[in-house]
Amino acid sequence: MGQTLSEPVTTKKSACCRDSKYRVGSSCMQGWRIQMEDCHVHILSLPDDPEAAFFAVYDGHGGSAMAQYAGKHLHEYLTNQEAYKEGDIEEAIKKGFLELDEEMESNETLKQLRAGTTVISILIKDNILYCANAGDSRAVASINGIALPLSYDHKPMLKNERDRIIAAGGWIEFNRVNGYLALSRALGDFMFKTNKCKKPEEQIVSALPEIQRHEITEDWEFVILACDGIWDVMSSEEVVDFVRKRLSDTLADSEENDSQPIDPEEICEQLINHCLAPDLIMGTGCDNMTVVLVCFLHGKPYSQMLLRCQKSPE
Repeated sequence: MGQTLSEPVTTKKSACCRDSKYRVGSSCMQGWRIQMEDCHVHILSLPDDPEAAFFAVYDGHGGSAMAQYAGKHLHEYLTNQEAYKEGDIEEAIKKGFLELDEEMESNETLKQLRAGTTVISILIKDNILYCANAGDSRAVASINGIALPLSYDHKPMLKNERDRIIAAGGWIEFNRVNGYLALSRALGDFMFKTNKCKKPEEQIVSALPEIQRHEITEDWEFVILACDGIWDVMSSEEVVDFVRKRLSDTLADSEENDSQPIDPEEICEQLINHCLAPDLIMGTGCDNMTVVLVCFLHGKPYSQMLLRCQKSPE
């Protein structure tokens, strides 16, 4: 489970941003861990492509350096690809992940670290959502109240992951890569990327993301991106229900009490509080926790999105 404190650090760092398309909130908390290793970003308009938005959660392990570096640079590596400029977004994302990983390994400071970071990211361009995942952080969408997985956790026990690990000279022990790492894809973790006979995407731990592509319709209510500190405690369906109920309830409460509806970052804070273990006996709920909630406005007021959430799942 990693080193822990005698009492959790429950101070949260929350933020928000909005435009005509999205209302976004985020929150993160150190919890029981001895340090905060997560990083996250929400960018409504990318510097190199103002028509595109980018949101991501980076769950670091072995320290925060890899997550912080990736959080600062990954979106730049994606939009700088020639494939991106030519409209092949999926190829650009794959190349961007691998090139960033290569750059991190050439960094004299980073390459010495026994550390890495997962990535769960969504890039939205021309009303198409591209979700790219490397690791066991996760994204899920609410579409008319129904949870749609946008990613699948990369665990070493999965057949495709196991086959790659073994083919590259690794093994699985206690459901961990070489008895050490509980996930099978990540940026960093260069001690698992030393097989000179294998391509970068074929290494014991791969930085190659899996990508899902979806067209965003009026039925899309919100997307949640979070590290495994959340998903170890709650299922995708439970998290969607948790968020949707609070979005739904807040509209009625605000109208009755003449107050402002709840902001997405407040729901992120409530979700983190709900997942936090009361003590170390629980086992789960003791990790760092980071949540990004992206609400789709479809050019309409926030209250209209809340109104949609009051309808029963279809």
